[in-house]
Amino acid sequence: MEEKSQYRKTYPISWDQLHRDSKALAWRLLSTEYFKGIIAITRGGMVPAAIIARELNIHLVDTICISSYDWKDKKGDAEILKPFAGEGEGWLLIDDLVDTGRTAQIVKKMVPKAHFATVYAKPAGRPLVDTFITEVSQDTWILFPWDSESQFVQPLAAGK
Repeated sequence: MEEKSQYRKTYPISWDQLHRDSKALAWRLLSTEYFKGIIAITRGGMVPAAIIARELNIHLVDTICISSYDWKDKKGDAEILKPFAGEGEGWLLIDDLVDTGRTAQIVKKMVPKAHFATVYAKPAGRPLVDTFITEVSQDTWILFPWDSESQFVQPLAAGK
């Protein structure tokens, strides 16, 4: 994964926006097919998976636990902490974001028959996703609500 300093833009996501976007993803998935369960990719996929499970009335939720980078250096080998048993047929695989596609490639090899959906997608990883809601540029750092807190920021024009 790229260093955060290589990102030129920041896209902060509020809890409300994440909820709306996750619900929009559920709406899009409603007409796709029937899913017997959801596989959330931890940790980022857990919140969208809970919202989508509610909206699609799915009660069977499992996880694939994978650690693909260290918060401090943003790189390192992916570590599979908990796999999923089976190929994922009839399952909905949920993550918050597909960025470079590195984690997506690993997970898709584990559950090749699952339908892979993310709330947000960047161009490098987008071909690996079956369904998504919002595309953002590759040079954008998505700031999720669980990684931030509210504080004052200067207006954009103040930085010129």
